[in-house]
Amino acid sequence: MSVTDHRRLGVVAGAALLSIAVAGCSGLGRDAVGTISYQTEGDRHVMVSNPSVKGCHRLGSTGATEVTNNTLVDIVLYPNRDCSGDETTYLATTTSDRIAPRAPSWRSYTVVH
Repeated sequence: MSVTDHRRLGVVAGAALLSIAVAGCSGLGRDAVGTISYQTEGDRHVMVSNPSVKGCHRLGSTGATEVTNNTLVDIVLYPNRDCSGDETTYLATTTSDRIAPRAPSWRSYTVVH
């Protein structure tokens, strides 16, 4: 195999891997890549890996006082368990947020895709 053939093979393999990575990050798949971590009102730390991009996700039985979004997509936090309510918080990728003192905890989230 010549040097040119090796380079072509490398380019083809790289393009294939890039296509897979882009498909996983763009919401075309069914899971967000990364983790969502949260602290419950009882100071329990919970980590969710690769959450589904579809549907409403509950944040434990007591809700969350702090949430860290280490996925490749943004999420929206809700005050109710069914992803409803007016007081939502938009949490961009690789950021975190904590509720204000005496504020109600977040009870659920959806993935923006």
